[in-house]
Amino acid sequence: MTLSLESIAVPDIHPDAPLTFRKARLSDIDAIHELIGYWAARGLMLVRSKALLAETIRDFHLVLAEPHEGQPGGLGGVCGLHMLAPDLAEVRGLAIHPNMQGRGLGKQLVAACEAEARAIDLPALFAWTYQQGFFEKCGFTRIEKTNLHPKVWSECQRCAFFENCNEIAMYRELR
Repeated sequence: MTLSLESIAVPDIHPDAPLTFRKARLSDIDAIHELIGYWAARGLMLVRSKALLAETIRDFHLVLAEPHEGQPGGLGGVCGLHMLAPDLAEVRGLAIHPNMQGRGLGKQLVAACEAEARAIDLPALFAWTYQQGFFEKCGFTRIEKTNLHPKVWSECQRCAFFENCNEIAMYRELR
């Protein structure tokens, strides 16, 4: 079975499947693109091209669902840590498979990005989101867009929604 909206679909995976966490590989690009596209088609996140995913593949942490009770395994979730400046990285591309929601996977993926940031002595993280409450539960606070690092804006200029951005800026100090 496939879950879909228009032409965007993700393979059906069992919600109780055993899970594995790891860093993304180039062979994961199609699955990451599908999952992000699934939520982007619903207006809940920005789409990412396969080319951009290939350029930034080392940014991403994955949670994989193993085959379970006759259903195939697949991508349960993804989240990236993208370096912007020596003092700031973005938590981006957070997407959880619809069958895997409510298991705490989003928080675990954000925590993996935070652990990676702390390991390299990064002082702060930020995220663009439509899910303010989720990021608050992860220790982020809302900030005004005008308070963001200038490097953020250079990234934003590539976005189709740059002129009409309605995402919420969230920030987290790590030190």
